[in-house]
Amino acid sequence: MSTHLVGNTHLVAGNAEVIPQILAILGSEGIGTQGNPDIYIREYSRFGIDEARELRERANSKAIAGGNRTFIIATPGMTNEAQNALLKTIEEPSADAAFFFIVPSPQMLLQTLRSRAQTLVLDRVEETEHTVDAKAFLAAAPQKRLDMLKPLLEKDEDDKRDMSVILSFLSSVERELRKDPEGLHAIYRARKYIGDKGALVKPLLEQVALLAPKI
Repeated sequence: MSTHLVGNTHLVAGNAEVIPQILAILGSEGIGTQGNPDIYIREYSRFGIDEARELRERANSKAIAGGNRTFIIATPGMTNEAQNALLKTIEEPSADAAFFFIVPSPQMLLQTLRSRAQTLVLDRVEETEHTVDAKAFLAAAPQKRLDMLKPLLEKDEDDKRDMSVILSFLSSVERELRKDPEGLHAIYRARKYIGDKGALVKPLLEQVALLAPKI
């Protein structure tokens, strides 16, 4: 893997499992990663306005070791409010600050944020066993599709769903539907709203199951 970094803000498709790849890229750029206090790595179940403000405060602080500061953020989704709050942080960063935002699908982010960032394509990490196969999903009848969604809609002991798996599923379905723009409407709608606070995940996924064309 050979990747040259351009600019100070980078978007990466994936989840926290690609962090070692990002650290390897930093190493190839001459940035020490072992025990470096100026590499800030965090994984969030949800990235909202409070997290964006915290990141802005950290980005405005001085480097501990006096070198570059790198912020690596992995999250299944960012609220629109958080993305808008980040714009000033990445537009007017300290000269030594760099940001990596890891999300299942960078295309789900606001255009205003994506236009200010470099999108990195890294080696794909093996998908979790709970991911629904997009090809099988699109080949199935509507009722079968609804049944296939059930594992995605299950909640853990904290009454939360794994949004990274859900967003990875939507991205894989989108890839299969690229030749059918009309079929992408339900995908775009689901991705647009599914990361928002209080979003009704089940109805959004059910719309995808019922409206996506069979292929």
